Amino acid sequence: MTPRQFTPGEDPAPLLALIRESFAYMDGRIDPPSSMHRLTGADIARQAATGEIWVIGPAPAPVACTFLTPKPPALYIGKLAVAQAARGKGLARLLIGTAEARARALALTALTLQARLELTENHATFRALGFVQTAETAHPGYGRTTSLTFTKVL
Repeated sequence: MTPRQFTPGEDPAPLLALIRESFAYMDGRIDPPSSMHRLTGADIARQAATGEIWVIGPAPAPVACTFLTPKPPALYIGKLAVAQAARGKGLARLLIGTAEARARALALTALTLQARLELTENHATFRALGFVQTAETAHPGYGRTTSLTFTKVL
């Protein structure tokens, strides 16, 4: 499967459904709750217009996606989602490879992403993909670490 860029005119509903389904396992595990609960179709359209969204699968039934936002000197990876039924097939790796290519095309020197503190299996995946932990952050109102920042220098 080849990633394709999601365009601002596409229906965001299937992408929103994919993100909600693939992030559902976080409910009750992370605090504060995932921002995906506040994500709307308008937010997805705005991301497609102001940043990039890359998708794997047909428009009505995507199986993986990621949001890319230039934050020089890095390209920020957000909402990396893979459908439950499509996990273990290298789709996250394929989307990270797409992010690397996009960062290079934009003359950016690194990739960054954040992962919730509780999601240790995601930390292991990102490390296996060449990322290193570079920071700890706390959501507003929290006096403890809630997220880890990972960076991959290109």
